[in-house]
Amino acid sequence: MTAKTILITGASRGIGLRTAKSLAARGHSVYAGMRDLNGRNAAAATELAAFPEDRIVPVELDVTDDAGCAAAVATIEAEAPIDVLINNAGIMPVGLTEAFTLDQAKDLFDVNLYGIMRMNRAVLGPMRARKSGLIISLSSAAGRFGMPYFGLYCASKWAMEAYCESLHYELETLGIESILVEPSGHGTDLVTTAPAPADAPRLREYGDLAKGRERLLGMFQGMFDQGDASTDAVNVAERIADLVDMTAPRPIRTQVGQDMGVRAVNDAVLPIQAELIKALKPVYRGAV
Repeated sequence: MTAKTILITGASRGIGLRTAKSLAARGHSVYAGMRDLNGRNAAAATELAAFPEDRIVPVELDVTDDAGCAAAVATIEAEAPIDVLINNAGIMPVGLTEAFTLDQAKDLFDVNLYGIMRMNRAVLGPMRARKSGLIISLSSAAGRFGMPYFGLYCASKWAMEAYCESLHYELETLGIESILVEPSGHGTDLVTTAPAPADAPRLREYGDLAKGRERLLGMFQGMFDQGDASTDAVNVAERIADLVDMTAPRPIRTQVGQDMGVRAVNDAVLPIQAELIKALKPVYRGAV
């Protein structure tokens, strides 16, 4: 295994924090991106910076800030070429889909989709110049299904899956891989911090159905409280680390945790997509 320089977004908590530790424990150098590292995330920054051999360096990074993303990448590149970008930052709104406002939808996509686009655009120039690089983007089982009360979250993950997969095909001849990780439910604070719909009048019009958000979140929290190993977020962190250590070509999609039928969907779609790409390659590569 060759030690790599890795930048991960959303590293102040949950899967991001665990992934930073897993990668550093394997000998990689990790830049742990987070917002407000001298304020509300100071404790997480201190915890990560205390990792042995200074293998984790917390960096100020807000994926909704165009200039900030570019500046953070440029600063790291001046110290060491970024081998791997892990797009982990994300939010998970839960509730009746109609009752989320357009402003809430825009804020969600600004993180879950546009944040990935900002980070990719920041790292891809240097990666293309080196003809080497790996981008791992955290999707979800919700990126393969539509589910009640997760409409906005599913929409953002479906969109980022299409974007990241399209990049995969465009970059494959340049020595760069764009791949996806699709976790099912894992015990992080996404459940306790899930934004709720803001349109109260529309919620009231749904009557008892509006309580579905609390019922679903309670179901997930109850599952996590049981402490089942399959819902431990460390599983996702270790799978991401495995993908980093793997030699190319890596799978486009990697499902982690309780299956929820995602692997069956992926297995069914893969040969159909492969035939489509096979037919298109001669066209977009100029071989016809």
